[in-house]
Amino acid sequence: MSSQVMTMVQALTDALDIKLAEDPDVVIYGEDVGVEGGVFRVTSGLQKKYGVERVFDSPLAESAIVGAAVGMCAAGLRPVVEIQFSGFAFPAFNQILAHVARMRNRSRGRYGAQMVVRMPYGGGIKALEHHSESMEALFGHIPGLKVVIPSTPYDAKGLLISAIETDDPVIFMEPKKVYRAIKQEVPETKFAIPIGKAKVAAVGTDITVISYGAEIREVQRAMIMAKEKGISVELIDLRTIYPIDRETIAASIKKTGRVLSVTEGPMSFGAGAELISIAVEEAFLSLEAPPTRLAGFDTVPPLPKGEHHYFHTPERIFHEIKKVVEY
Repeated sequence: MSSQVMTMVQALTDALDIKLAEDPDVVIYGEDVGVEGGVFRVTSGLQKKYGVERVFDSPLAESAIVGAAVGMCAAGLRPVVEIQFSGFAFPAFNQILAHVARMRNRSRGRYGAQMVVRMPYGGGIKALEHHSESMEALFGHIPGLKVVIPSTPYDAKGLLISAIETDDPVIFMEPKKVYRAIKQEVPETKFAIPIGKAKVAAVGTDITVISYGAEIREVQRAMIMAKEKGISVELIDLRTIYPIDRETIAASIKKTGRVLSVTEGPMSFGAGAELISIAVEEAFLSLEAPPTRLAGFDTVPPLPKGEHHYFHTPERIFHEIKKVVEY
């Protein structure tokens, strides 16, 4: 199998290219995704290759973007829509909550919502307000949605192909901090990664660290510090916020006896709390220290000059790892 070194942007483009070529029901649209190829150029070149009927620009109206996709799904299409930044998804939140997530239930299975809503999310690029949120927990709380967050180019391609092919609506959140920060060998041919299956990114014995998206890279840097202190870290990359892989999480915690979740979004009612609940429910008798979460502050992400105070550094993550291990 031939492969090519790709960034996450290139891997996502490749996945979209493959699905456009093999499935005439796939259409892609959103703000500036056609002529310009999207604000981060994920759809670059696709309109020229497949035409304006398959890849096209939309008005600056997120509610209309997602609402139109509901009708397309009822007609049998598989729309892949882009929200330019996740902070702009909230005008479409009513469509996502009231229609996209409920269509199969409402129609008793007659209609589905086989769509993908792509959105760059998270901070770390010194962006403006509404450009740095990490609000995946909001979408994970909605019954009927799948929520996917890749951390590497390889996973981005395989997960996006699976997302387009599933008959469930998928919120596909792309960590823009690592759009071009990581390069990786990615197969040029089609492959799929199952939605709902976490990845054991590193095997360890002393503590389980669970994370996803851009935070995986920061945890890996913290793991180097931990190794120097003789701490063996097992790293789980969730890949999917919902459905969540309880089995992989439980097996790891039962082995290490300790768990730390590392998430970027606000702490209260976040994904980290869900992970702590799983640890208690599935591995309580194996725990040697309190399950711990390292999350963002319960504030709006600061503007560029202050964002370094908000987002996790490897040093902060290592401090929490050490504290749990030494409990």
